[in-house]
Amino acid sequence: MYGDCFIRIEQSPFFNTVKRNILINLISNKAPLKKIALDRHRVKGSVILGIAIIMSLLINLPRSLQALNLLEGVSESFEQVSLTEMILRFSFLFIFSFVLLHFNANWKYNLVESQKSTLLLMTFIANALWYLMMVQGFLITYEFLLSEPLPDFDRKMLFFIYFVVLLISIFIAGLQRYQMIRQQDNLEKERLKKQSLENELMALKNQVNPHFLFNSLNSLVSMVNDNPEATNFVNKLSFMYRYILQSGQRDLVSLSEELQFLESYVHLIKARYRERVAVKIQIDERLNHAKIPAMSLQLLVENAVKHNEISAKFPLLVEVFSKDGKIIVQNKIRPRKNLVTSTGQGLANIRKRFEYLLQSKIVISNQNDIFKVELPIN
Repeated sequence: MYGDCFIRIEQSPFFNTVKRNILINLISNKAPLKKIALDRHRVKGSVILGIAIIMSLLINLPRSLQALNLLEGVSESFEQVSLTEMILRFSFLFIFSFVLLHFNANWKYNLVESQKSTLLLMTFIANALWYLMMVQGFLITYEFLLSEPLPDFDRKMLFFIYFVVLLISIFIAGLQRYQMIRQQDNLEKERLKKQSLENELMALKNQVNPHFLFNSLNSLVSMVNDNPEATNFVNKLSFMYRYILQSGQRDLVSLSEELQFLESYVHLIKARYRERVAVKIQIDERLNHAKIPAMSLQLLVENAVKHNEISAKFPLLVEVFSKDGKIIVQNKIRPRKNLVTSTGQGLANIRKRFEYLLQSKIVISNQNDIFKVELPIN
């Protein structure tokens, strides 16, 4: 009886409206305005190409003018400038600055996810090796093409000029990346602002008076007061709805609050599926005060119920436990025979909220027929 009651409530337009509106508030209005993964940002190659060409031309400008007899008496080292030497110097400077700009603006962020200290050390080593390799490469190529070694004064100037180009390239790459991220963030904010206004309009259209619902639930409790199971069911439903309304005003909730909400949801699920569903919760009590985005655990359990077969022969077991400072939700994969249409928005919403609110990423895996989601907590 109560299982059928829950099915009707869960599938009712009102229940779906509540869930949709709360997810709108939690995700759309609290969208990731502040932090977008760095590996999604790339400075345009055309911009880097243009900067590298300009730098190479400017640094070689005095020699170019001397070679064209447009400038006299600049320096003794410019007295004999051949076309071969001009092309050689320009080519090496262009390659040197182009790779430096690309590496410091884009490539190093796409290698591996590292801590800032590791990334800084890797950047220093890579830039230093590239600097030494290009200088030595120029010296060897110069001697091979011109059949004479580079004069001592020019050799010293070469090390100095390439070091200056190294510093300038790193600075310009950082500046370009900062400007690009700012521009993309501004575009993202404008897009989310427009989406937020549209969602608010939708929420107003579908709004239901909470007082009416609570009064109705209280009336229902009085009607089934002589049935403890029915009374408990309605109380759990009332608690869930109150939690959903309250969590819509907060970014993060304590883990203990989220677990209490999850237990109420599990009670409603078991009213429908009875012994065919089990949710095993083993969380270290020391983590009770940790913060987590609201409804994260409930959405993961709901996802397992939605996509897996639930029967007397194949009961569903969802495990929720803590390990190494993370909350893990996992279940054995046994897809429903009647496939449920999925938009994939549930996991995407959880991922976005963790990235924005906790500046951390969730880990999703499905190895060995086990679907597992690891949630970092703060």
